[in-house]
Parts: sequence; structure tokens; C-alpha cells
Amino acid sequence: MINITIPTPDITITKQVNPELSHIYGFTDFHLIPRDKAGIFMFYNAQEELLFVGKARKLRPRIKKHFEDTVSPIKAHRNEVAIIEVCIVEDAVEREIYETYIINAQKAKYNVEKVFFK
Repeated sequence: MINITIPTPDITITKQVNPELSHIYGFTDFHLIPRDKAGIFMFYNAQEELLFVGKARKLRPRIKKHFEDTVSPIKAHRNEVAIIEVCIVEDAVEREIYETYIINAQKAKYNVEKVFFK
């Protein structure tokens, strides 16, 4: 049996209720997420239920894209996202394994691909 341990998040940002600064859907701490690092990211709601898991070679632009584009799987649920956790994982194979494992082990609500738990 393969034993996979989900990495501890390197960065966690939380939605602000009434942000005073410029924001995207209430998140004012996007600057904490590195632009040029690779990794996985997880979106949670206020009840800490996992909504979506993704991976990226460049984390900050990819996460922002989920809040801006019209084809994101969470486009209709962006307002539910209250917490974003980011794990820096430079190796592409490890990112793929972690993403698939987390989607299925924690039953991410809005991931439609890589789902084996239906």
C-alpha cells in the first residue's frame, strides 16, 4: 500500500469581511502567494469544507485566474471560498499525485476531473 501524507500548507489566506484595500472576492493577501513558485492550492468554505483542489507551475496567477475567468469549475461558487491554502511543491509528478490524492481522499466538492469516489 502507498502511504501519502498531505503536505502542511506553506501559506494560508483568509477572506476579509469588509476589506479596506483592493481585493479579489474579499482576499487582500494575494501578495503572500509567490508568483514564480509551483505547488498545489485548496479552496475551503467558511465551514472548512474542501471545495476545490488545483495545481500550478506559477501559483498566484493561476489562483487569481479561478476568480476572474468564465471557465473555472468554481465560477458559480466563488463567493463560497473563504480560505485558500497553498503548498509549495516544485516537482511536477508530486503535484499531480498530491492533487489527485487530495481530491479523492477529502472529496473536493467542485473538482470534476480526477474523481474516483462517485
